[in-house]
Parts: sequence; C-alpha cells; structure tokens
Amino acid sequence: MLHIRDLVWGLLLAGCAAAIQVQIIPTQGEISVGESKFFLCEVVGDAKDIDWFAPSGEKILPNRQDIFVSRSDETTATLTIYHANVDSAGIYKCVARNGDKEAQATVQVKIFQKITFDSAPSPQEFNEGDDADIVCDVVSSPPPTIIWKHKGSKIQVAKDVRYKIMDNGHLLIRGIKKIDEGMYNCEARIMARGEIDFRMIKVIVNVLPTIRARLSEVNATADITGSALLACDADGFPEPIVTWAHNNVVLETGDKYTVSDDGSELLIKSVKKVDEGDYTCIAKNKAGEKSEEVSLNVFVRPRITYLNNQTASEFEEQVTLTCEASGDPTPAISWSFQNRVFTEGEQASWTRPDKYESLDRNIVVRSHARVSSLTLKNILFTYAGEYLCTATNSIGQDNEHMYLEVRYAPKILGTVTVYTWEGNAANISCEAEAHPRASVVWSRDGLQLPSANTTNVKVYNTPTISYLEITPDSMYNFGTYNCTATNAMGSESKEFLLIQADVPSSPEIEQVEPFSSTAVVSFEEPDSMGGVPIIKYRVEWRLPGQDWTGKEYHANDEMTTVTIVGLKPETTYEVKMSAINGKGEGESSPARTFRTEPVLSPETSAPDAITSVALREPTAPKLVVRVQERGNILKVNWIKQDDGGSPIKHYLVRYKAKHVSDWKPEIRVPHNSEYVMLSGLDWNTEYEIHVVAENQQGKSAPGVISYRTATDPTTVPDEAGGGSAMGTGAIVGILIVVFFLLLVGVDVTCYFLNKCGLLMCIAVNFCGKAGPGAKSKDIEEGQAAFTKDESKEPIVEVRTEEEQTPNQGGGPAEPNETTPLTEPEPAAADATSPVVNLLPSTAPNSVAGASESPPKAAPPKASPQDSHAAQAAPPNTNGQPDVGPLVDLSDAPKAPPSSGPPPLSAPSANADGPQSRRDPVTAPDSSRNKDSQVGGPAQDAPKVLCTDSTTPAHNDGKTVKVEGPKGETEEKNATAEVKTVPNEAPQANGNESKA
Repeated sequence: MLHIRDLVWGLLLAGCAAAIQVQIIPTQGEISVGESKFFLCEVVGDAKDIDWFAPSGEKILPNRQDIFVSRSDETTATLTIYHANVDSAGIYKCVARNGDKEAQATVQVKIFQKITFDSAPSPQEFNEGDDADIVCDVVSSPPPTIIWKHKGSKIQVAKDVRYKIMDNGHLLIRGIKKIDEGMYNCEARIMARGEIDFRMIKVIVNVLPTIRARLSEVNATADITGSALLACDADGFPEPIVTWAHNNVVLETGDKYTVSDDGSELLIKSVKKVDEGDYTCIAKNKAGEKSEEVSLNVFVRPRITYLNNQTASEFEEQVTLTCEASGDPTPAISWSFQNRVFTEGEQASWTRPDKYESLDRNIVVRSHARVSSLTLKNILFTYAGEYLCTATNSIGQDNEHMYLEVRYAPKILGTVTVYTWEGNAANISCEAEAHPRASVVWSRDGLQLPSANTTNVKVYNTPTISYLEITPDSMYNFGTYNCTATNAMGSESKEFLLIQADVPSSPEIEQVEPFSSTAVVSFEEPDSMGGVPIIKYRVEWRLPGQDWTGKEYHANDEMTTVTIVGLKPETTYEVKMSAINGKGEGESSPARTFRTEPVLSPETSAPDAITSVALREPTAPKLVVRVQERGNILKVNWIKQDDGGSPIKHYLVRYKAKHVSDWKPEIRVPHNSEYVMLSGLDWNTEYEIHVVAENQQGKSAPGVISYRTATDPTTVPDEAGGGSAMGTGAIVGILIVVFFLLLVGVDVTCYFLNKCGLLMCIAVNFCGKAGPGAKSKDIEEGQAAFTKDESKEPIVEVRTEEEQTPNQGGGPAEPNETTPLTEPEPAAADATSPVVNLLPSTAPNSVAGASESPPKAAPPKASPQDSHAAQAAPPNTNGQPDVGPLVDLSDAPKAPPSSGPPPLSAPSANADGPQSRRDPVTAPDSSRNKDSQVGGPAQDAPKVLCTDSTTPAHNDGKTVKVEGPKGETEEKNATAEVKTVPNEAPQANGNESKA
C-alpha cells in the first residue's frame, strides 16, 4: 500500500514539474448590489507569481479599496469584492507564472439588484382636478414589472383612459377626483428570480375651497343702521378655515368686530363712514386658498338744494349757473347740455385741479365742496336751452334742470339757390332763428311780396320758417328774392336765387355684369342734374337691330346699379340709360353691348341624344342696407342675380346680433319683393343679415352683410362718478305697492257705490251693518215693514235689471235736449294780414275735427220678439228710462230657490222659449233721487243688488218691457227685485235708489 501512494505522489510531482494548473473557487459568482464576496485562486505546481486581472484587463493592485487581492501562501491568491455595484460586474482572470511557464483561469462575476423601493411615500396628497402622479420608485436588476392595485383589484389601464402607468413605474391619474381617494398597492416583480415586493400607498384628494358671499354688497347708513353683518359660506376638503380681512389686516373678535365660531359671519358694530370699503372673506385649506370680496357702503343719498334759471343776451360777456347739493359721501356735481358733459375731455388747470376749462376758454366749470358753477363766456344763441345738474355719489344720484334763456337777433338759414321751371311751383324757405320770435318780410326789387300785381306768388308762415311759393310763368319770375327777419334784438336779410332748371345729362355706363337671365348695370350718375333731383332712371335694352325694351327705376341717393331681368341665356344685347328729373328726360348714354352667360352644361338624354339646358340653384343676391330715420330700423335691399334658369319662388331672410349665437325666426319674402324692413332692433348693436334666394332646384348661397344700428338717442349722458341704478327688487316692490293701492281704491269705490267688496263684508260680519241683501231677505220671508194704514193694499214694485245708469262705466253720455251738437267754433283769425299762416299742404287739415260732436252710446240690440214690442210701444218723451210697472204679486206663486246664484250676465229663457241677454243689475244715479219720493225711507232700501250667494236672483216668469235710449222697446224675461210698498208710503229724503 505504501508503494502505491509513493508512486502516485511521484507521478504528480513529475507532472507538476512539467506544467502549472490554475483553478478558481467558486467557478462563477452572483453578487447582489451592496454585498461582498471573495474568490480563491488555487495553483497546482510551482508558481512564482499569482496575479488577478480586472474585466478591463488591468492588473488588480493590492491598494484598491473596493477590490482587494491577497496571497495567503505560495499556491493560493484571494480576490475580495467589497460592497459590489454594477461596475464590479465582468470576467476576472487569475494568472500564475513560473519562469516561462504560465497558466490562467477566469470567473464571471454577475451583479444583480434586489427589489428596492427608493421612494414610495405614504400618504400622497393631490388637489382635485389635477393630474395626480403617484410616486413609486423601484430599483432592481433586471428592472421589475410594476403592477398597481386599488381596492383589491388590478388597475386596468386599457379600460380606463384616466389611468396610465408611466415608464418610471409611477401611476398617473388624469383629473383625479374625490372618489379616487384610498389605498393603492404598488407591487414589483422579477420573474427570473421569482422575487416580489410591494408597498401600500395612501392617496388623499384635497378639494379647493369654494366660497360664496351671501350678499356681495351691504348698505348701511352711518349713525342710523347701528351695525352691519357681512357673511360668506365656504366648503372644501379638508374643512377650510375662514378669516376676514380689511385693508390687508386680519380682523378678530373685539370691541369693533365680532367673528362667528366658524368664521362665516362678521358683525361690524357702530358703523361709521370710515368702515366703508371692501372686506375679504378668505377660505384656506391644503388644496389652496379662495377669497371673496364683500363691499360695505355707508352713505347719504345726494340731493340738489339750489338751482335757478338764468337769462342773458347774445354777445354778453358771461353768465354763471350755480348748483348746490348735499350728500355723504360728498356728491360729485356735473353739468350736461344736449348730451354733452362739460367736464368730459377737458383739461384741468395745473394750479386749480378742481377747475375745468374748455379748449376755447368759453366754458369754465368750478367745483368746491358741495357747490359747482358753470360759467359761459361770450354768450352765443346756441347756448340757450335746458341744462342738467347731476349730483352723484356711490349709492345714488339726483338731478335737476334749469333753463338758460338767450335773447338774440334773427339768424336766417335755408338753401340760397332753388331750381324750378315754368309752370312748376317752387318753395323758397327762409328759416329765421330768433328770440324773441322774428317777423319775416319777402321783397323783390324793393317791392314787398306778395303784391297786388302778382298772382303767382304766395307766402306761408310757420313759427320758425317762412315759405315763398312761386309758380313761374315767364323768365321774369326767375332771379333774386330778399328775405328780411326782424325782432327787438335786430334784423337780418338774405338774398335767395330762383334758377331755371334743365334736364339732366346722360349717365355713364361703367360696367355690365351679365348672368344667364339677368344683367347688373353699374353706372355713374350724370355730371349735371339740371338743378333738381333725379327722379328715375330709364334703362333700355334690345337684341341688335330690334326695337328697344325699357324699364324705369326710381332713383335714390345711393343708387349705382340696376338689374335687368328676363333675358335669354347666351344672347347678345345692347343697353343704354337716361336720367329723368322733374323737368324731363335727358339724353341717353351710348349703347353698350354685352352677352348673357350660359346656364349649366347641357345634359344628354338617352336614345335620341336630345340636349337640354340643366337647371340649378340661383346665385346669391347682392345686399344693401339703409338705416331708417329711427336708428334701430334697417331696410335691407337686395339685387336679384342669376336665377339658375328657374324663376325665384321666394327669398328667405334671417338675422342675428353678432355677439349671440341664436338666429331670429326666418322671414319668407315673396319673389317680387326687393327689400325687407327689420324693426325693433337693439341700439348700438352690430347685426349679421343673410338673404337666400330659392327656386325649384334649391337654395342659393346666402348673401351676407353686417350693419351696426345707431346709438339710442334717448340715452342719458354718461354721469361723472357713476351711480348705481335702481335695482330690480326696488322696481318689483314699487309695482306691488301700486297694485295693492289700486286694489284698495277699487274696493273702497265698490263699498261706497255698490255696497260690495271686502270692506262691505267686514262691515257686515264685524260691525253688524245691514248688508245689501238684507232687504231682499226680509221681502222673501214676508217680513217687510208696512205703513200702519190698513185701508191701503200693499203693492209690489217690479224693477228689471235693464234699468241702467246713463254713462255708467265711464262710457259716453247719452245726448239729451241740453247736449250741444258741436264744439264751440274757434275765434276767427285776423283777416287784415295779407299773409296766409299755413302751408298749402297742411291747410285742408287745419280745421279737421273742429265740429265733431261727442260720440253716442250704441243702442242695445233687440231680439226678434222684442222688435214687435218696440213697434207698438210709444216713445219715451221725457228722455228718462221707464220704470217697470207696479204689479200685485201677492197671489203669484213663489219661484223655487235655485241651488246657487245664476251669473247676472248669463242668458235666461223666458216664457216663450227664446233666450235674451240680461244686463247686470245696477242702480241708475239719475233715477235714484226721483224714486226716493215714492219709496220708503232711505235706510230701509238697499242701494245695489249684491251678488252674494245668500240672495239668489229668481225669475218669476214676468215679461217686462224696457224702452232703450232711442225709444226701442225690448221685451225681456229679466230677474226682478220684489219690493212691497204701501200705496200711501211717506215720501223719503231722496236717498233711496232702484235695485
């Protein structure tokens, strides 16, 4: 046994002597980042040097800190890697040398990172509505797979676009909401090693505070209101903290202020003027801060206390208008005249900031405290008129008018030259502005007009204008005429020239724009109008060599084009124009040739290849807008273009204000119309207008135009300082008060006139006063009081509801013997003046309505049965309505009471069957005193039949004849009041009335 072992060692020694062998233990290594590990290099054989080499090929020296090499004996060397990082990875080599002999071995070192959560804070807070980036930073090698879970379920990014897992593993929630709040699980996995780790992250969603002031403005009056309460309500998450601040100073509970426990209310005690201003309600939480301003106004309404009218003469040096006002805060006083505010656009003096002067130094405004003066220098007649003084502060304003009267000599206005022709009357107007009013005299060559020798000259006067009407019958009447105006301040004369008019020259055709069936002719107006306006334009066209076809177009100031219609496609035409004024028609312009356009390309039918012209939609019309005299009414004209080969059926018009999106209802206009009027538009507003033409084939593209309406002429000039207008609540309150007062007035009127209404009900139920139905109730129960004379039989007075008060309800009174048929004639004018004081156009209307008589009330209509009775009844000669006959109804059966009171105005059937309309029962004022002499005492008779449900009206079947205002007798089955009266009842004091 010993020999075999010796033999083996002998062989090994022989082999080692022959070669060197190197082995690294372990043969491979995996190191986690941050860990340390060593590798042992063993050498078999005699090795003088054993060295380790780094992955870069460099020899590892012993003095390195992260990688250490040591040799424990002659056959081993150790490589130690401390706190490995990713740079430590690679292939390390161990080399053993002995002379020329060398051996080496390698080991691959792999560095891997365990799952490590670098940053996954919890909780993480976000503001509602923000894009929330939930941080979860995980480090490992290889990179891990990140899975997010919420409420135990994996977040499916593909199913909800609000979620997104970022490249860095973060979870992005777009527009995070309060419902997204909760716990989120960030889970990291490495599939190769089966490694897994997770972190739970709490997500909190904070809601930015919302704040709302209960009143944005709080008004208080110093020394009267006492205290003022400002309040605001705030909400948010977390619950916001509410504070108040004024002038950047936080307010706390004390002698001056009281803040509620939750901070929502601020009470200001003993309000003074210095307390006025803006108070800020601030709500703050983690999501942010919101604030709302609440204004406290402490005021005294301004009032103008002094303002007087003034009188001045033209060219006086100056006049001063003074206005005083009171109020707190001190009101700003401004002056305005004819929509001009004198302090607007005017520069202040450097030495006197409260002094304002106009650029021409003729208007000076001085203000001091509560007094303002307006000084007008070098008085002109245009300064006369009504001046407005306005006092304004932060809560309101007051204004008063004063009148400045300026006396000045006449100023003659009017057109100097007037054109006419022989036989055509012309008016020369001499407008004389003067104060006091001036008298006007016309003359020619020193002779006053009109004279006895002139029959074709007349003068018409109005308060401010004198018209000289001349109808020339020869050239002598053309020439100069003098107008002289005179008053107490002076006189002025002016020469007017009457010139013979001529026909206009020819217009110039600039361009012809042809279409298939129409053509638009653009032209320039004639160089010479002949002195009088052009009334019409005549346009004539024809096929070459044929007769002319013409049409006249009424002229207007902006007319530069006319449209010819009814043309044939692809046809050559000639066109010419002439102008027409009052004198006649001028020469025609040179003829111009044009050719109409074809319609759409022809379509070919199937077998016979017959071509036909294809029809199409019309071309959009051209639009022109003209503003009318009232600036919020627009006249939209359009010019017809190509009709597409088919007649236009109609035009569709729609419009809207440019700042709104909704269109007004579409307007359909007939095909032969050329314009539409748009009225009721808003002032100073730009409108967009579309007009569409429609034929059998469809609608054209819209013709579009925009136009701005004028500024409202009734707008009050802009007030300096600005004042708050009356609020909607104040207007509604005023309307409610007015309505209530109206109801009270009607109820009081009903109480005194008709004994009904709320006051009557109160008097009956609470005061014990007899109601209007008490008398009827006594009559119905047979308890009426009789006179003690038993020798007289009681009678029954039947009064119908047809007894109407003349002129009842405010209608016109029925004429009688004392009613005048006409109004008094006006006093005759002074016949000594040779001048007619009215224009010819207004003379026929000057006496209209002078002899109109008052309108008569229409007579009531009678039924066919009534008409026979009307023929037999004698006329009423005393002009008073007949009273129903007194009929003894003691044996008449009492009609059964109805279940409810029938309407007084409803028809009722009489004994014969047909229905007649019953008038309401009223008490005629004219017969009230008359009947009181026959009936009983006034206190025993009701004045009006009340429509209370306790006194139903009955129809006893009696037929009563009623004579109308004009003598017609109507036979009606009417509800009657039954009243028992003794034959010899004592006469009353005149207060009883008919029911």
